[in-house]
Amino acid sequence: RRLQAASLSAVMKGVEHIRVDRLEGQKSVARVTLARPQAGNAMSDLSLRELSGAFHVLSADRELRAVLVVGEGKHFCAGADIEWMRRAGQLPPEEGKRDARLLLDMLSAVRDCPVPVVVAAHGAVYGGGLGLVAACDVAIAADDAKFCFSECRLGILPAVVTSFVLPKIGPSHTRRLYLTAEVFGARTARAVGLIHEAVPESGLDAKVSELAGNVLRNGPRAVAAAKSYIRKMTGLSTERRIKLSVETLVKSRSGEEGKEGLRAFLEKRPPSWLSKP
Repeated sequence: RRLQAASLSAVMKGVEHIRVDRLEGQKSVARVTLARPQAGNAMSDLSLRELSGAFHVLSADRELRAVLVVGEGKHFCAGADIEWMRRAGQLPPEEGKRDARLLLDMLSAVRDCPVPVVVAAHGAVYGGGLGLVAACDVAIAADDAKFCFSECRLGILPAVVTSFVLPKIGPSHTRRLYLTAEVFGARTARAVGLIHEAVPESGLDAKVSELAGNVLRNGPRAVAAAKSYIRKMTGLSTERRIKLSVETLVKSRSGEEGKEGLRAFLEKRPPSWLSKP
């Protein structure tokens, strides 16, 4: 635990574009805040490195049970920093590839975090900001938020975020939203599957706290295993899905956490993990 805390402290030393803290009263819930409000939390190469570093360290924290992602100021994320994109477009090909991987590495670090990642988006949610929303497990947005895959308006493609957006909303919705680059609201975002729920902006904090509370009621190993299980099942043949599902159920029922959960239910008492902060 001390090693993890020291590692997070080292990663956060001198950061400029994000903050990481613990949710008040819940040491096992981390909050990652995009903290560049003067630029609409637009993503730069520095933002991406800071987010990747923070999520890599958080993913190694065995006491962590959930991560919340929020944005400071008027907008969650207004897309990519245009000056960074302009500079990146002038890089030699090999350097350009390394630069392009910064966004891929950040989104992968968010997606691969072993605990649930819940995002609360408001204001403008454009470009790479939408990629971040797609990489999270649960997405809540303000009911007046505005969304846009704006890349084609700039003569570029939303190439990297597609690895995270396409599995979430499918090719039909992706084609429409990419090719029109239209601005759309929370109702459409929910209908296509980019977000799960829209609430008034004043209720975002309460909603994500509620969701984190729901996660904490569950067995921590079961939650982590369920997240991993869903990814494993995607793309498997029917035969392999059946085999994996049977093996997984047997393993989870016979594990210590599964036994404790079932005993607690039968004995009408809280399971042991509810006594932990």
